[in-house]
Amino acid sequence: MSAKTYNVLFLCTGNSARSIMGEAILNSLGRGKFRAFSAGSHPTGRINPFALNLLERRNHDVSELRSKDWLEFADDDSAPVMDIVITVCDKAAGEVCPVWPGQPVVAHWGLPDPAIVAGSEAEKKLAFANAYRELATRIEILAALPIEQLDRLTLQGRVREMGQKTRQSA
Repeated sequence: MSAKTYNVLFLCTGNSARSIMGEAILNSLGRGKFRAFSAGSHPTGRINPFALNLLERRNHDVSELRSKDWLEFADDDSAPVMDIVITVCDKAAGEVCPVWPGQPVVAHWGLPDPAIVAGSEAEKKLAFANAYRELATRIEILAALPIEQLDRLTLQGRVREMGQKTRQSA
């Protein structure tokens, strides 16, 4: 009998940087326990080159990453049922989300948008590295949770706390 794989959807407005990084990081750190996806309310249709470069340098598999609309995951018939949905930008958190099949745990892990940083290439790379580090920290905590032993309410609280604790300590 195999253990359940938990589906996690990372949401952002453009689905070009933070949510894409969340998908790649969790698919790496949570392999076998989690399957991550990402989407946007208004996807750009492309992955930010700074995000893609950073993920490649950190040895993440980027072969299946693409910018996609969150409606892909709202379809009862063809979409995987999500166990957890995490918004990583404040805009997406404030938007009216689709109704997700299966009533997943929902949390907000707001992060500054590295894609809007103006300045030199070094400053932009630093913004992406900071967003990556913050996401990786939260995702390491998520991947270490004894998720199969937690009831839905406890899981909801723990996943929401991850967004608050790391944000406050930054």
